[in-house]
Amino acid sequence: MTRATKIVATLGPASSDPAVLERLLVAGVDVVRLNFSHGLAQDHIERAALVREVADRVGKPVALMADLQGPKVRVGKFAGTGKVMLAAGARFVLDAARSEPGDENAVGLDYKELPRDVRPGDTLLLNDGLIKLTVDEVRGEQVVTRVVLGGELSNNKGINKAGGGLTAPALTAKDMEDIRTAMAFQCEYLAVSFPKSATDMEMARQLANVAGEATRHKALMIAKIERSEAIPQLEAILRASDGIMVARGDLAVEVGNAAVPALQKRMIRMAREMDKVAITATQMMESMILAPVPTRAEVSDVANAVLDGTDAVMLSAETAAGRYPVETVEHMHLIALEAERAEEVQLETDFTNKKFGRIDQSIAMGALFTAHHLGCKAIIALTESGSTALWMSRHNIKVPIYGLTSQVASQRRMALYRNVRPLLMPKLSDRDEALAKAESLLVERGVLRPGDTYAITCGEPMGYPGGTNMLKVCQVR
Repeated sequence: MTRATKIVATLGPASSDPAVLERLLVAGVDVVRLNFSHGLAQDHIERAALVREVADRVGKPVALMADLQGPKVRVGKFAGTGKVMLAAGARFVLDAARSEPGDENAVGLDYKELPRDVRPGDTLLLNDGLIKLTVDEVRGEQVVTRVVLGGELSNNKGINKAGGGLTAPALTAKDMEDIRTAMAFQCEYLAVSFPKSATDMEMARQLANVAGEATRHKALMIAKIERSEAIPQLEAILRASDGIMVARGDLAVEVGNAAVPALQKRMIRMAREMDKVAITATQMMESMILAPVPTRAEVSDVANAVLDGTDAVMLSAETAAGRYPVETVEHMHLIALEAERAEEVQLETDFTNKKFGRIDQSIAMGALFTAHHLGCKAIIALTESGSTALWMSRHNIKVPIYGLTSQVASQRRMALYRNVRPLLMPKLSDRDEALAKAESLLVERGVLRPGDTYAITCGEPMGYPGGTNMLKVCQVR
């Protein structure tokens, strides 16, 4: 059984060796994430080239996702060992003017605007919520707090404000430079950290389009939903993006852990309804950073994301720095497969009261309905941009979808779409020749055999993005 849900893996010290990366791709990785919070521009350029080289060697279409760092809302550094213990009830000062290393009484700030963003009574959460502070007063550049929940605090740990409200912009000067780097190696996806509105995503897209103008390359935009302010703006952010990442770490700190599962389901459902992609991320297989098998809770977490309809599940430190990167992907692959066996096909319900304003979108939906009820072995979408395959992938169906394109960029983009297997084929202007070539490709791969029925969509005349206007049901002779 071929897995429909895609796997995103983060590249790092544990996975940058060519042999390990090859094993990861073979084990099931579909998208490689380059985390711009770490490393230099040249590091990312070299790693991107390595991914392309290894993907070509194993014969697998793999998308590159450049993940921007976003604003550094963090404490500064500490003296000595680089960490201190904060005791509950103690006074602790966050000082935007401090330049010397911190201690158990005070620390400097990378984020200099914090004194303007908080007021007495606010709750600050440090180190992913493990440290909890209450603001007693703001004195010039100093935020004087009381430790509510203590523990170990080390260099450069993140700061969140409960309920949101930090004014840090989504795109920093570093992000703007990183966008140019990402477009230089022609990433398929650009993930924007901490967007609060559609304007943040529109600005990122404009910067990426300008950076990619020389090569006419356009990256698809992924909005990382991490701020509480993004939740009321979710629909607008989605309209300005090509997909979202349910980034459960910072989001949980701002809105509370208990609110995240329902938000995850809502975000994935909204993305699918709006024909956008969804990635579920953060701590999915966290224990496998050190352990060779996942916990049962992690297995359930991954399976539930699959059942929610996510396009992809994402690994971060598990593959970037963990001891068992390949084994983690193998386990995630098996969990997704088992969860997909339990999925129900409800096309009739999906299409109830739904209207299609475009011919190509109507053809895509018609192909799904026909293939499901006829028991077709495959659905083939001849597509230039990948849009037809994307629309098909928004609905659960047991029939595999094959996106056939002459564009390498489209093939790589489709690597993220749920239940879509992207294949490259020559660009042909004759319709009958193109249909015959598509069938022969799938026969050669063992997908189709004599007597099998399949549905195929294309546009006539051939080769125009958005021109899909034909659905044909065929039987292999």
